Amino acid sequence: MSPDRGEEGRVYADPVARKRGGKTTAATPATVALRRAGVGFSVHAYEHDPAAESYGDEAAAALGVAAERVFKTLLADTGNGLVVAVVPVSSRVDLKALASAAGVKKATMADPVAAERATGYVVGGISPVGQRSSLPTVLDTSAGDFDTILVSGGRRGVDVELRPGDLARVTGATWARVSRPR
Repeated sequence: MSPDRGEEGRVYADPVARKRGGKTTAATPATVALRRAGVGFSVHAYEHDPAAESYGDEAAAALGVAAERVFKTLLADTGNGLVVAVVPVSSRVDLKALASAAGVKKATMADPVAAERATGYVVGGISPVGQRSSLPTVLDTSAGDFDTILVSGGRRGVDVELRPGDLARVTGATWARVSRPR
């Protein structure tokens, strides 16, 4: 099935989004930031299940995309501030590797409330793009294995697909191996 184009050139990969009149894919800070940066991307919407145990696994299954190509956005606390890790949903973040990539001794998972406050997004919809505060970002090197990857579009049930290099450029991310198998 080929995606349908909606208003403003949005690409609807899911017919549910088109039927809903684009309500699930309304502009988010992430899509606004990507457009302003001139980054090519497509929006993929799906029906979010509030009972889903893993937002990333839910997105991969709902969109029919390999979990290695769908990346989650996680925030860690370094003691000197927050850092963003963008890793495949099929993996876990390696906090020691993330600390090393961020140039600090230790990193722990950030408190969800602090993550929401810093990014302006809700957990499960935190995008690495368009965050309220510009945070240091580390993109897992496995992203380079793909022409395009999917990350949260800034709302639960909405992902954006873009080239990994574009994601690194727009977020100012450094590349490092910061994932490990689950």
